[in-house]
Amino acid sequence: MDLVSEPSKPIIYDPSTITNNSNSSSPNITASSTSTTISSPPSSTTTTTSSSSTPTTPSRYENQKRRDWNTFCQYLRNHRPPLSLPMCSGAHVLEFLRYLDQFGKTKVHNQTCPFFGLPNPPAPCPCPLRQAWGSLDALIGRLRAAYEEHGGRPEANPFGARAVRLYLREVRDFQAKARGVSYEKKRKRPKPKVMPPPPQQQHQHQQHPPTAAT
Repeated sequence: MDLVSEPSKPIIYDPSTITNNSNSSSPNITASSTSTTISSPPSSTTTTTSSSSTPTTPSRYENQKRRDWNTFCQYLRNHRPPLSLPMCSGAHVLEFLRYLDQFGKTKVHNQTCPFFGLPNPPAPCPCPLRQAWGSLDALIGRLRAAYEEHGGRPEANPFGARAVRLYLREVRDFQAKARGVSYEKKRKRPKPKVMPPPPQQQHQHQQHPPTAAT
């Protein structure tokens, strides 16, 4: 019996990657370690083997990065003409980001809209929904890391291209004006320096010479 259940969605990863992941945990080793633990008293060697074979649960960030990478690879396959990963450039990344705008949920007002620049519009308007700048910025960060994890060279990473950085900056500035919000990071006010208390002055008691008896 496999320890990891098969996913319901089709895997878009490269077959070689799936093979390497499946070889990392061997069911035979787990079964033998379990039977040894039951028939013999626990020892340090058995404990080490069972603990090392326990699969680790990926973090939420790793799961999201894997889904984003699968989505981008599917986009490349559906591209006309289809694109391979080595042929991908910053221009294709920009096409991918614009393609994702149709699934956005953030209202971005046009300059001709009467609610342009209002953070809380009093009524609905026909302005389109777009991907929020924060979502795109986080997406590019995850895809940039996933590209290098799958064998891509850092100097050829299309997600770190200058055109992609400029596009994200333009999206940030326009959405800030259209929505009436600020994406600038709030600077932390420096904590006021607490001056140490002044050292206590030691009062030197002057010793008066004894007066002569009259």
